[in-house]
Amino acid sequence: MSVQSRDDRLEEVFGSVSTSARCQGVLRRTVEEVVELAVELAREGREGRKIGTLFVVGDIEATLARSRSLLLDPLFGHPPELRQVSSADFRETVKELAQLDGAFLVDAGGTFVSAGRYVEVDLGSSSFLPGLGTRHAAAASISTTTNAVAVVVSQSSVVRVFAAGEVRAEIIPELFLMARERLFAADAAVSLVPEAGLTLAVAGD
Repeated sequence: MSVQSRDDRLEEVFGSVSTSARCQGVLRRTVEEVVELAVELAREGREGRKIGTLFVVGDIEATLARSRSLLLDPLFGHPPELRQVSSADFRETVKELAQLDGAFLVDAGGTFVSAGRYVEVDLGSSSFLPGLGTRHAAAASISTTTNAVAVVVSQSSVVRVFAAGEVRAEIIPELFLMARERLFAADAAVSLVPEAGLTLAVAGD
């Protein structure tokens, strides 16, 4: 698959998600790449079990300042060219590392900067959404206190995209009839994407 056709496919499938999250420039492409990776992880799991994880994309200096390492960083010391979200080999590495606790931090250009990070939650914000856990609270908080976009893979196999503290999109890696009253994305437009085997719910403005 050529680079151009891959760009076109990402935009066709996930363009509405990055638009709803108000992503522009290189960040837009990176968010679409990360969302695709998150969907793959939600669909495949790892070693026969469902995996939950968090990707924080963009505003890297601010997100580093609002997080800390939970363990020795498995990405430390590896050259940037090997830590690209567009690399098929590295994506498999990310899927393995997703079994560890903590979040991935990704810069706007698509380089994974750190893994296994504890993301601070601002207890004074409206980060805790009823029915969602601490990983989602961290995503809401970090996307409120920084300009980053947060992508959560839940263990129920739903991918949620946060920007400015709000759920801007929800993605199920199968064709599924979503009940609007069960969505966290406000005024969501729900659509089926048969060619990708996805159901998208994208928040309205």
